[in-house]
Amino acid sequence: MNKVPSVDLRDFLSDDPARKQKFISEIGKAYEEIGFVALKGHFLSDDLIENLYSEIKKFFNLPEDVKNKYEIEGIGGQRGYTSFGKEHAKGRKEGDLKEFWHFGQYVEDDPKLKKEYPDNVEVEELPKFNEVGKETYKMLEKTAKYVLRALALHLGLDEIYFDKYIKNGNSILRPIHYPPIMEEPKNAVRAAAHGDINLITLLMGAQGRGLQVQNHDSEWIDAIAEPDELMINVGDMLSRHTNNKLKSTIHQVINPPKELWGTSRYSIPFFMHPISDMPLNVLENCVDEDHPKLYEDITSGEFLHERLIELGLIKE
Repeated sequence: MNKVPSVDLRDFLSDDPARKQKFISEIGKAYEEIGFVALKGHFLSDDLIENLYSEIKKFFNLPEDVKNKYEIEGIGGQRGYTSFGKEHAKGRKEGDLKEFWHFGQYVEDDPKLKKEYPDNVEVEELPKFNEVGKETYKMLEKTAKYVLRALALHLGLDEIYFDKYIKNGNSILRPIHYPPIMEEPKNAVRAAAHGDINLITLLMGAQGRGLQVQNHDSEWIDAIAEPDELMINVGDMLSRHTNNKLKSTIHQVINPPKELWGTSRYSIPFFMHPISDMPLNVLENCVDEDHPKLYEDITSGEFLHERLIELGLIKE
C-alpha cells in the first residue's frame, strides 16, 4: 500500500446498514494493511478548528519565561507545557525539535479517577485557551468513540466493547509547535520515527508535507490529509490487544526543505487512552494456529508507565 486510504464517518453514522458495513470494512482493511486512515465526517466544526489554532499560536508566542511557569515538575509531562527538545523517540538520545502542551481528561462522576489524573493547567494570560481546548478534546473523544465502535464490529466484538474503557479514559490532546529551524540540526528531526502508545491517535494538522508513514515494505509514504480530514492511526495498545491484527505503524515528522526552515509547523494529535485498569490481554478471537499469542497480559496503566520511562518523560 502506497497511499493512506480515506474513509467517511458519516457512512458509519448513517441509518443505511450497507453504508455502515462499508465503513467497517474499509477502516478494518486499512488498519490491517497500513494502520492509518484519513477520516472525513468528524465532529470538529470549522469555527472550532480556527479558534483552536488561533489560541495555540498565541500560547506558543508567549515569552519563554511565561511558558516555563506552566511546565509542571513530577507529572511526566502529562499536563501543561513541555519545553523544546525535552521529549525523544524510544531508542534515541536526541530531543525532538518541538514544544507542546497537554490537555487531559475532564473526569465526570468518578472521584477515584479524578484523584488519579493530574488537574488540567489553566493559562491565566489567555482566557479562551482552556475553554477551546476542552471543546476540541470533547469533539475528538466523541469521534474516537465511533471509530472504536466500528473497529469492535470489525473484530467480531460487541459494538460498544470499548465504551466502558474509554469513558473518563486517560486521553491527551497535544497541540505541538515545531519552531522555525535556525541552523543545521545535528541528527534531530521534528519528530523521530516512532509508534504511538495508545489505542488510536486522531491528528489535526496533517494538511501539508511532513508526516510520513512506513508501509510493510519499509518505504516512507507522505501522509497528507485534505482540509476536512483528520489522520487516524492505530497505537501500540490496540495493536497489542489485537495480537497485531490491527497495525501500529511507525511514523515520523521530517524536517522541511531548507527554503521552508524559517516557518513554524503546528499539529494537534489526540491520543485516545483507556482507563488505566483496562486489560490489554490479547483478544481470544485474534489468536489461532497461524497467529499464536504474541504478548503477555498487562494493563494499559502498566504499559503506559513502561513507555513513559522509555521516552525519558519519567525517571525509573
